[in-house]
Amino acid sequence: MKNPGKSSTLALLVVMLILSAFGCQSKKKAMEASYLAGEKARMEQEAAAQKERDAESARKEAEAEAQRKAEAARANEPADAAINTRVNNYFEATAQASTVAAANATIADALTLFASPETPVLIVISEEGGQKDYDRPTTIRDYLNYIKDQKKNSNRISNVKMDSAGKITEVEVRKPL
Repeated sequence: MKNPGKSSTLALLVVMLILSAFGCQSKKKAMEASYLAGEKARMEQEAAAQKERDAESARKEAEAEAQRKAEAARANEPADAAINTRVNNYFEATAQASTVAAANATIADALTLFASPETPVLIVISEEGGQKDYDRPTTIRDYLNYIKDQKKNSNRISNVKMDSAGKITEVEVRKPL
């Protein structure tokens, strides 16, 4: 005969082993779920931080681009008084040169201000309602030689465009009215 206490103890022990095995599995699954949730939260935080860094970088780049554009605009700023005065002084010196050699030397010196001897010179002959009427365009070299030949400079600079290197790329002069 079997001992009833022993078999019930054995059955109880088997039931406890089965329950603990299932309990460990659900505890493991719970821990995995908790770990995955924590990992997901960490990844979301990293993505949000990266997004913030990208936005800050884009903002700084936009500021730098705006600054570069402002500097370029200042470089191309029309009617800069200092450069206008300097170019006008070359025009006057060319017109008032005592000899052809002196005029040619002044022209050679003046051409160093320009991006090229072929820099266009636009001569405004009239303006009405914001619309300008130009004489036939010429180059700075031809214009300076014209001033040298005429021995007078009656036109005044109204606009100068410059490149990023500080060289003049276009001159607009106005005939006196």
